[in-house]
Amino acid sequence: MVVLLALAAATPEIRYFRYERPLSAPVTKAGQTCVALDAGIFARAAPGLADLRLYRDTTETPYVVREAMPMEQQQPKIEPLNLGSRNGQTVFDATMPEGHYSDVELDVAGTDFIATVKVTGSQTQGSAGTKLGAYTIFDLTGQKLGRSTVLHLPESDFRYLHFTIAGKVKPGDVSGLSVERVSAKQLYVTVADTNQVAQKGQATTIQFKVPANVPVERMEFVVGAEAENFSRDVAVRVEPAAKPTTTEAERPQPVLASGNLLRVHGTHDGQRIDEEHLTVDAPVAEFGGPGSLWTISIDNGDDAPLTLTDVRLEMAERKLCFDAAAGASYALYYGDPALTAPRYDYATLFVADVDAEQAALGVEENNPQYQARPDTRPFTEKHPALLSIALILVVVVLGLVALRTAKETKGDLM
Repeated sequence: MVVLLALAAATPEIRYFRYERPLSAPVTKAGQTCVALDAGIFARAAPGLADLRLYRDTTETPYVVREAMPMEQQQPKIEPLNLGSRNGQTVFDATMPEGHYSDVELDVAGTDFIATVKVTGSQTQGSAGTKLGAYTIFDLTGQKLGRSTVLHLPESDFRYLHFTIAGKVKPGDVSGLSVERVSAKQLYVTVADTNQVAQKGQATTIQFKVPANVPVERMEFVVGAEAENFSRDVAVRVEPAAKPTTTEAERPQPVLASGNLLRVHGTHDGQRIDEEHLTVDAPVAEFGGPGSLWTISIDNGDDAPLTLTDVRLEMAERKLCFDAAAGASYALYYGDPALTAPRYDYATLFVADVDAEQAALGVEENNPQYQARPDTRPFTEKHPALLSIALILVVVVLGLVALRTAKETKGDLM
């Protein structure tokens, strides 16, 4: 069965690709070369880049698409060890997961507090620790400035961390912590951006239309410097763009998400706080057809709306890598929906080279050789209406024959 499917699969040919995207210049040296893909390719290519092919002149070249690895999912909650008080301060230890990590979030109960957390790390429990810094956690909901219990540690791999909390946080307020593991540095590519916003009541709204198949991983908000301190809730609604032939009952349900924008700079109760969170994770929304409509709403409450100089939808950077020949010219081709995703040994055996050559894509062009693929479907698939008519005629003829036979049988009986 697999063999038959493979034989039936369409074969890529340059003349059947609607679009081409040359590398902006010939490769300068032989070896692994990578080029960043932008949102335009995802919008024009088949879902999952199934029809994307790389050619050196007329020769297909194997490649792999590498997605920049995001931060790993938040790990399960870590229980505090030796939780108690010492010299009027809350202290505890934590056994950290193996590998590198960065941000640590404390699970702290209570409201309207400011506290300083000193952190040291060690590879064995009870040994002398390495100072990792002092961090401010706070809950300023009473001042409408939100809360933050995240400690932005330097990248670390200590097996044990020791915490000392000075402030209005008691041992009973601490129930644990969670940690984000470090992977490759996340880079993003802008999918769409705008500074056009609308004010509707107490909300600031921003809308985007995103083409089908274009991934979106996060939203970034650029807020003017005049907005010193704020905490604003963000609601996101993603719904499929309307299609004339789609009824309301057939439309997929919208995807919803939420987040918070926070900026706190200043001295509170004698402690300096400098905290900003101006990005929101995007919901996973996969709609075909004409794409999707994104509506972002910022709840301003009774405060003045934020001055937004830019709002961006972003996708994680994806790079296409291949082994290049020095001085050769390459081009990407796409826009042939008959193709399935390629399977290359190169992708299976790929090992990233930290010194890989970095190339750039040129401007998208219509393929001057383009021609539509010949229609190889059976006659009945090309003309389904004729098949229906033929079936109707057969039913009519059989009905007439049955009626005539019934009349003749009735005559013989009489």
